[in-house]
Amino acid sequence: MSIEVLVPNLPESVSDATLITWHKQAGDTVIKNENLVDLETDKVVLEVPAPESGILTKILKKDGSIVVGGDVLAMLEPQAVQEQPKPEIASMHEEDETEMPLSPSVRRLIAENALDPSVIKGSGKDGRLTKTDVLDYLHKKALQEAQIIVPAAEVPQPAVKATEIPLSPPFAKAETTGGTRISNLRPEQRVPMTRLRAKVAERLLQAQQNAAMLTTFNEVNMQNVIDLRNQYKGRFEQKHHVKLGFMSFFVKASIEALKRFPVINASIDDNDIIYHGYYDIGIAVSTERGLIVPVIRDADQLDFAGIEQSIVDFGEKTRTGTLSYDDLKGGTFTITNGGIFGSMLSTPILNPPQCAILGMHAIKERPVVENGQIVIRPIMYLALSYDHRLVDGREAVQFLVTIKECLESPAHLLLNI
Repeated sequence: MSIEVLVPNLPESVSDATLITWHKQAGDTVIKNENLVDLETDKVVLEVPAPESGILTKILKKDGSIVVGGDVLAMLEPQAVQEQPKPEIASMHEEDETEMPLSPSVRRLIAENALDPSVIKGSGKDGRLTKTDVLDYLHKKALQEAQIIVPAAEVPQPAVKATEIPLSPPFAKAETTGGTRISNLRPEQRVPMTRLRAKVAERLLQAQQNAAMLTTFNEVNMQNVIDLRNQYKGRFEQKHHVKLGFMSFFVKASIEALKRFPVINASIDDNDIIYHGYYDIGIAVSTERGLIVPVIRDADQLDFAGIEQSIVDFGEKTRTGTLSYDDLKGGTFTITNGGIFGSMLSTPILNPPQCAILGMHAIKERPVVENGQIVIRPIMYLALSYDHRLVDGREAVQFLVTIKECLESPAHLLLNI
């Protein structure tokens, strides 16, 4: 008796999903729990495993189809299938590379370009392949092929794949010989937005149109935090098995400020104000698919090590494409760090329905005056964007000053004073 392969139940906030890629074709043998197909929502990529071992007899939904929870994707004829033993591999290094689990986006690139993952060097944890590794490989390969310059009239049109386009398309540059241009490529590519990118665009427009958004700025002397971190980071990592970064200091400082100014931890629901008695801190993360905001639940109940471990776990889930809806939903306050990309100053956009977001920036040595003397100190500019419908300027400024005080005197965070 045939078994239906169904779209899993989607959360209430997600109405449908887009079928990205089938990893099996009709007639293929599948093993129970083997991933059959990837579904993209506006937040995460879902994998649909085989409910039983058998033969995939019929595929009912093609790539690019819009599906909802409970839709039938394919038909499976169950039967006893003996999993093929893995061939012995002469080199343990080769085994690690070929058997390393791949994220949905990486598998899609590998399949579309008929690549051998064992020849691509992985930069992820334990040598795992990331999407950036595959794109870099394709880029280098294209540049090598582009060394052969042909007349412009004979240049073939670049192939366009609607599902994946490298962030920096590997187009051949025009070259000259004796001052004469031989090839002059001016390619263009039109591709649909990913669901995540479209959702980010929608939410950003919503934030700008529906909120009275303002931004206040301040600067913080990071010297004491840097000294404290340098003094204890070795012992911290040895004891907790996680590195001590700067983000845990900012999360702790933000929580202290939120406790003093609870309206900034609130949100607006129609004509009501919802005051949240908990502190779920979102950490904005930039990925190849777009901006996502994993949420650290009850961050006030975590110590520095717990916060740092949560951030590491989110980073690993982001690289492997295993973030869940629970990792992303909710949040009462968000922190975004443009400094990792070199940003000096910015005005972060609200993450609705939250009413405030903190922007971190690059740390730069600057001359400052202390006790009548000009000294060099590591300075970071901070930005707090807030919804003026709910938060007054006085509260926003004092909130940011509180964060500044906590970071410039870390004893406040350690001693809870």
